[in-house]
Amino acid sequence: MSSLRMLLRTLAVAGLSAALIAPSAPVRAEPSVAELTARIERSSTELERIVESYNKLNEEIKTNQATAADLHARIGPLEAQAAQSRAAVGQIAATAYKTGGLRTAEAILDPAGGSLVDRLGTLDQLTRQRQQQIDGYTADQRALLDEKTRLDATLARQAAQSRAVAKTKKRIEQDLAKLYEMRRAAYGRATEAPAKKPARSTTSTTPAANPPAASGSAGTAVQYAYGAIGKPYVWGAEGPNGYDCSGLTLAAWRAAGKRLPHNAAMQWNATSRVSRSALQPGDLVFYSGLGHVALYVGDGQVIDAPSAGRNVLKRKMNMMSIAGYGRVD
Repeated sequence: MSSLRMLLRTLAVAGLSAALIAPSAPVRAEPSVAELTARIERSSTELERIVESYNKLNEEIKTNQATAADLHARIGPLEAQAAQSRAAVGQIAATAYKTGGLRTAEAILDPAGGSLVDRLGTLDQLTRQRQQQIDGYTADQRALLDEKTRLDATLARQAAQSRAVAKTKKRIEQDLAKLYEMRRAAYGRATEAPAKKPARSTTSTTPAANPPAASGSAGTAVQYAYGAIGKPYVWGAEGPNGYDCSGLTLAAWRAAGKRLPHNAAMQWNATSRVSRSALQPGDLVFYSGLGHVALYVGDGQVIDAPSAGRNVLKRKMNMMSIAGYGRVD
C-alpha cells in the first residue's frame, strides 16, 4: 500500500474514532406545558400593563379634546368682545386726533360752559370713561391671548399623546402575536373557547346561573358582569362583545348610570376606599401596581377579564396580590 493510501486510511480511522468518543451536541428540549404557562402568565401581566397605559393615553386624549372644545367655545365670544373694544379705542384715538388738546383747553376756559369746577368735573369723568374703555380693551386682548395659548398647549399635548397611542398600539400587537404563539404551543389554540354557562355551578372558575341579590345601581352592575361571563378578553375594549379588565368594570357601571374612566389606576382615583370587611357586590377590587381591576360579586369572588386569550370569568378574588378596594359613589 502506498504511503498516500496509508495516510488517508489513518486519517479516516482517526476521524471516526474522534466522532465516536466526542460528546454529542446537546439537544434542546421543547418547553413543557408548565414552563409555557409560566411564560404566558409573565407575558400576560406585562401586556396588560401596556394595555392599561394605552387606555390611560386614550382617556387623556378625551380630556384634552373636551378642553380644546371648551376653549374654542370661549375664544369665539372673546374675539367678538376684543374686536368691539378695539373699535371703541380706535374711535377714541380718532376723536383725539381730530379735536386735539386745544379744544379741551377752550372747553375748560369758556365761561359759557358753567363754573370752572363743573367743567373740570365733566372733563375728569370723560377721561375716566375713556380710560375704562382702554383698560377693557387691554384686558380683552390679554384674555383672548391667554385662551389661545392654552388651546395651543392642549392641542400640542393631544398630538403627542396620539403619537404615543400609535406607538403603544404597535407594541401591543407585536406582543400579542408572541403571546398567542405561546398559547398555541401550550394549549393547541390561541384563545379559549367560548364558555358554556351551565344551569348551576359551585366552582370558582365557572359562571353561576344567577347573580347574587344586590339592590340599586350596584345590582345592575353585578348583573351586567354576570352577562359578560364567557366573552373574550379584547384589549382596549369596553363591550359588548369583548372587554379588557378596566373596560369590563367601566361597562358594568355604565349600565348602572355611572361614569368610570377606562383605566384601572384612574378608576382607583375615581372611587372611594373601603375595607375588605366592608366589601359589597359591585365594589371594585384593585391588584398590585393598579394594573388590574375586577368587580366584586360577593362570597369572596370577583368577575374580571383576565388577560389576552382568555374569557371573562368568575373566580376567587385572591388570585393576585390585592392593592385595595373601591366603591363607586
